[in-house]
Amino acid sequence: MFRKLGRLFVIKTRWEAYLIIYALALGATSRGVAYLDQYPGWGGKLLFLACTGAVFLAGAKILDCLRYEQAEREAAKTPS
Repeated sequence: MFRKLGRLFVIKTRWEAYLIIYALALGATSRGVAYLDQYPGWGGKLLFLACTGAVFLAGAKILDCLRYEQAEREAAKTPS
């Protein structure tokens, strides 16, 4: 039962990855707007940029991991 529940939290396809990255971007921009309100001027803009930059880094890592896992699965299927 725990294995089935755990499979819900595994990103299997690029489509799922894009949905998760989109959700991360929505949260990051929301947090960035709050920073712009709290810290007017350059400080808020830099924090906004840091929030959105983190999404770019996380998205790239998610997509790289999916590509790596797919190549690993294909290598395991192919007999040597």
